[in-house]
Amino acid sequence: EVQLVQSGGGLGQPGGSLRLSCACSGFPFRTIDMGWVRQVPGKGPEWVSTITSGGYATYYLDSVKGRFTISRDNAKNIVYLQMNVLKPEDMAEYYCVTVHRSWTSFDYWGLGAPVIVSS
Repeated sequence: EVQLVQSGGGLGQPGGSLRLSCACSGFPFRTIDMGWVRQVPGKGPEWVSTITSGGYATYYLDSVKGRFTISRDNAKNIVYLQMNVLKPEDMAEYYCVTVHRSWTSFDYWGLGAPVIVSS
């Protein structure tokens, strides 16, 4: 059974930092590209970042470049999203996802973690 168990997130101040973690099991983690997607109520999902299976390449939504960092630990089957210099527009539900090999869809989703940016 595929499981993507998220932790982290919560309340962060503008300019502050939060970290999301996603512990994965039930699939060959080290062979799968991983990503993060966020969604604001009433809007569609927005891709945030992707990291390739070996962790050698990372990609970001323009609005988070230089502020967010995606990483992974293939020994522990965990993917992370470090979010720095938080902005109010970062407030959303964040989902850990597995990236389909076509890079056009996401096969599995975590349950989501809220990120609230407020002073």
